This record gives sequence, C-alpha cells and structure tokens, in this order.
Amino acid sequence: MSTTLSASTLLAIPLAPLVGAAMAGILGTTFGGNVIGRRASHTFTILGVLIAFILSAMTLKSVAMDGARFNQTIYEWMVVGGLKMEIGFLVDGLTAMMMVVVTFVSLMVHIYTIGYMEEDDGYNRFFAYISLFTFSMLMLVMSNNLLQLFFGWEAVGLVSYLLIGFWYNKPTAIFANMKAFLVNRVGDFGFILGIGLIVAHTGTMNYSEIFAKASELGMIGFANPFGGADWMLITVICICLFIGAMGKSAQFPLHVWLPDSMEGPTPISALIHAATMVTAGIFMVSRMSPLFELSDMALSFIMIIGAITALFMGFLGIIQNDIKRVVAYSTLSQLGYMTVALGASAYSVAVFHLMTHAFFKALLFLAAGSVIMGLHHNQDIRWMGGVRKYMPITWITFLLGTLALIGTPFFSGFYSKDSIIEAVRFSNLPGSGFAYLAVLAGVFVTAFYSFRLYFLVFHGQERYDQNPEHHEAGHHAHDEHHDEHGHGHGHDAHKPHETPWVVTVPLLLLAVPSVVIGYLTIQPMLFGDFLKDAITINAAVHPAMTRFGEIFKDPLAMVLHAFFTPPLYLAAAGAVTAWYMYLINPAVPTAIGRALKPIVTILENKYYLDWFNENVLARGARALGTGLWKGGDQGVIEAGVVNASWKLVGLVSGVVRRAQTGYLYHYALIMIVGVLLFMTYFVWLAK
Repeated sequence: MSTTLSASTLLAIPLAPLVGAAMAGILGTTFGGNVIGRRASHTFTILGVLIAFILSAMTLKSVAMDGARFNQTIYEWMVVGGLKMEIGFLVDGLTAMMMVVVTFVSLMVHIYTIGYMEEDDGYNRFFAYISLFTFSMLMLVMSNNLLQLFFGWEAVGLVSYLLIGFWYNKPTAIFANMKAFLVNRVGDFGFILGIGLIVAHTGTMNYSEIFAKASELGMIGFANPFGGADWMLITVICICLFIGAMGKSAQFPLHVWLPDSMEGPTPISALIHAATMVTAGIFMVSRMSPLFELSDMALSFIMIIGAITALFMGFLGIIQNDIKRVVAYSTLSQLGYMTVALGASAYSVAVFHLMTHAFFKALLFLAAGSVIMGLHHNQDIRWMGGVRKYMPITWITFLLGTLALIGTPFFSGFYSKDSIIEAVRFSNLPGSGFAYLAVLAGVFVTAFYSFRLYFLVFHGQERYDQNPEHHEAGHHAHDEHHDEHGHGHGHDAHKPHETPWVVTVPLLLLAVPSVVIGYLTIQPMLFGDFLKDAITINAAVHPAMTRFGEIFKDPLAMVLHAFFTPPLYLAAAGAVTAWYMYLINPAVPTAIGRALKPIVTILENKYYLDWFNENVLARGARALGTGLWKGGDQGVIEAGVVNASWKLVGLVSGVVRRAQTGYLYHYALIMIVGVLLFMTYFVWLAK
C-alpha cells in the first residue's frame, strides 16, 4: 500500500546544504569578514550535506520498501494568465535514487575537500560553492514542474561557472569557465524553446498535467518550412529539450566545455562529472519519457548523437597525458553510453548507468586528485610511474574504479554497461545498428585508455626525475604546464606519499558501491517496480527493454552470459593491449604514433572543433555583431535616424533664425513682398 512523504522533511533536504552554503559564503569569506573561520565553514557545509543525505536515504527507503510517493505544490508564488508558477516536489523511484546519489557523492567530496584545499586561500568560498551546487541539483531532481527544473538547471550552470573559474587569477581557468557558460547557453536556448512549446500547447508547467496531455501533443503537426512532409510538434519539442541535454550532459558537438572544466580544483571535477551537472540532461530526458516515446525521429537523433560521443570522445582519451583529462574524456564517453540507452527507450538502463557511473567516476576523480597531491601537484602521467608502492590506498581504490569503468564482471559498471549494449542490440530504431557497433568498439577503447592511465601511473619505471631526453620531450607539449593551483611542478625527484585520512576515507567509501551497487540493484531498477511509475515506455513500438527482460534471469546469470558475448573479450583485449604497449614494449605506441601521425594530429587537435568554434563561429558572430553595430546601430540608427533628425532640425532652425532678425523694416519688407506675390498669383489665376 502506498504511503505519503512529509513535505517538511522533503523541504529540509535541499535547504540544509543551502543553509551551509550561506553560512560559509556570508560569514566565512572575506566579504563577510571571515567571521567563523575555516573549521566552522567546513563543519556547517558538511553537516548540511550530511543531513540532506540522511533524509534522502530515509526517503529512498520509504519509496523502495513502503511504496511512498509525493507529488505536491509546496508554494505557489505567482499566477500569470492562469499559468501557475510553483515550487513543488515530485518524489518517486527516479527522484529518490538521484537524491541519494547527489547527496552521498557530494558528502564524500566535501570531506575530501578538507584535505585537498587545505592550503588554498579560497577554502571557505569553495565550501560555499559546492554546497550551493548540491542545493541546485537537489532542486532540479526533486522538481514537479518545468519552471523549478529550469531554475535548478540554470543554477547548476551558474555554480559550475564559479567553480571551474575558482582560481580567477589563472587565465586558463577564466577561459574555461566562460567557455562552459557560453556553450551551455547554446544548449539552454534549445531547452527553453522546448519548454515554451510545451507551455504554449498545454497551458501548464506541471509534469503530471503535461504528461496527461502527451497524446494530444503527439497528434499536432504543422507545415514544414522547408517543404515536404509536415513536422510533428512532439518531435520539435523533444529535439529542443534534448539540445538542452546536449549542452548540460556534454554531447557532441556541445561537449567542448567539459574537458576544459578540469581547470577547476579536483573536488569539483568529481562533483560536476559524477553526480551533478552532467547527469542533469540524462535525468531530464528520462523524466520526460512520456513525451520522447511519441517521437521515433527524436529517439533516433538522440541515439546517434550518443553513439558518436561514446566512441569518438573515447578516442581522445587515448592520447591525453594529463591524469584528470583522461578521466574527463572517459566521462564524455560514458555520458554517450547513457544517451544511447535513452535513444533505445531504455531509460531505466540510462539512469542505472548514471547511478553506477556516479560512484566509480567520483572515485576515479578523487583518486586522481590523491595522486596529484601525493606527487606534489604533478598531473602529467609521463612523469609518474611506480606510485603503487608509495600510495597503497589510492592504488587499490583507483584500480577498483578502473575495473568498474571497463565493465569487469560483478563490478557495478559491468551490469549497467552491458545492459546498455544489450538494449541497443534489441532496438529497432533507425541508427541502432551504428549505435551498437559504436558502443561495442567503445568497450575496447575504454579498457585501453583506462589501463594505459593505470599502468603509467601505478606501475613500471619511476619517472619523477626525468633524463634530459625524456625531460625535453615532456616539455615539448607542456612548455607552459602548470599544476592546477597555478604553480609549476618543477619536475623534482620527491617521492610520492599517501594522502591524509580525509582524502583516503572518501575513496574507500566510494569504492564499496563502485563494486557492489550494480549487483544489488539491477533487478529492481531494470525489471522490478522501482522505476515503473517514473518512466513510460511504449513497449509495442520500442521493444528493446521487453526483449532484454526475456533473456535476463539474475545478476549471476548475467555474468555467465557475458562469457558468450563480445564486450567481455573486447574489454580484456583493451586491458592486455595497454599492458603490452606501456609496460612490456613501450616502443610500440611511439611507433604507432609515428605511423599514424595524421590521425594523431587530428586527435591532438580534438577534431578541430575548438578551432572551428573559435575561428569560425566565434569570429563569425563577432563579425556579424560588429556589422550590426557599425552598419546598423552607428550607420543607420545613429547617423541616419538620430543624428540626421537633429541635424535637420538644426538646419531648419538656422534658416528660420536668420529670418527672425528683430528689425521692423525687415518684417515690413517681407510683408510687402508677400502681398505682391499673393496679388500676382491671383492676377495670374484670373487670366
């Protein structure tokens, strides 16, 4: 029997981190006079997120065990022409799962930050930002209406801008946060168009009311402006909404901001990539599944975009040398996998992978940050090696995260990744064949770049003190390389050291779900009732999940089944190839790089998308703006309208002023001339 949840308890979940952010931000920064100090700042923010996590876990238990649900308006703050502006919560299986993931990962990041940002002058400000980030994401996932969703959507974008550019004296960080902000504005333009179309045709922003009118939306068509068959309104709405997701969840070609977000401190890299901003787009499409199910064209578009991202962003991970950027490109690739699942109507699989990925990707980022700390802020994997014996906790947790990422049987990533591949295999939509090949190839690529990173960092020769030849080669690509705190690392020969407990404890706590969460939750999340009322699938038209359910027996049987499918062997091949190329015969990658120099150049330039954006789109937009400014504003409006009007008035007034001399005989003469002209006219007319 279904039970209800308390509105006050749910309201406390987002408000707790908001209060912590306010305390640290107002009382703990220079602006507030740093009244409370560092210890109080991190205490308030961690306590706020801890409260949110405990209440979220209690909510998840009520939802999963007792069938509790909540869908109510908390506060109605405006009504415009019958359109209600509300703050409200919708809590079902999807929301409850997201709440726990967001708060747990955020809690781990908060604790980790105590050690990682210990020496940073912006310590209190950073805690305020990450707590505000947590509040924004909670408002997004708990929303029951499009307006609140959009508020959370923009709020996570704003806070990500503040965090990516946290070190505002560092030019690359300022460039990166502006890039993230602008690229997301492109996506958000499509998103708000989609919201506007929904509101215009339904008259409401409430999810339940919109979904009740979904079938009506699916029947509306309009003339194709380019000729040909009519366009369906639902297709336009879904593609516009997905364009928003492309920006937020970094799908090709709006992915370009995500690798550069590494300019922010490592804790925020983990929070952005694992549990908050980039998952918002996947969550939104899943929440809007009743609409997306009505447009096969939109689903095919989503699947193809996801497949391109999954494979081609993985290729870029192979050639990266910055430890954080390798993990960043793996995030792009894994987001592509989630998007492919959305396109195959396997929404539950997409959010299942979102959940498992949040744990092991947060683990990988925080472990990478631990390596950076242990190596005195060196981030270049070419100057690492043999770290395993110096940092055992970081090593084992990083290995567990890597095994989860590549889809090792029994690890969480295995269940979610293989489920995506199976769902795509059963999809009947146009583009599913390409998507299936892309996600299969991506398995090998993921395993290869993941173990390349692992072997170069934790095994092999210690390369902290480089010989002159290697040192010069390392400098060639990184002449101006600085660590993320803005200081050069100096290539010193200091040995690594294990990081303090505030860093290693979050790693150990994240490692547990990275290993076991997939095995424990696959049955209820994919084939049980946990997400049944949160996600809508038209199984008659999109049978992928139905057919996958027919072959799925239990988690153990899925592992046994894996031995008869390609992904397991592709992952093993990728790991073995990396082992051979980077531990046994390091000359091989160098030789391959020389033989495939044109391809390597393309990859090093990231498919020239940054060049295209900066030199074609950005310069084109500037040229257009300059033309409108100088030609339109200055040339037509100012010179032709504003300035011309006052000049004409001045000219006329100058002439009139000359006639108004003030002498009586001038006026008399003008009167006489006027009378003579008047008389001459009438005499001429009389003739």
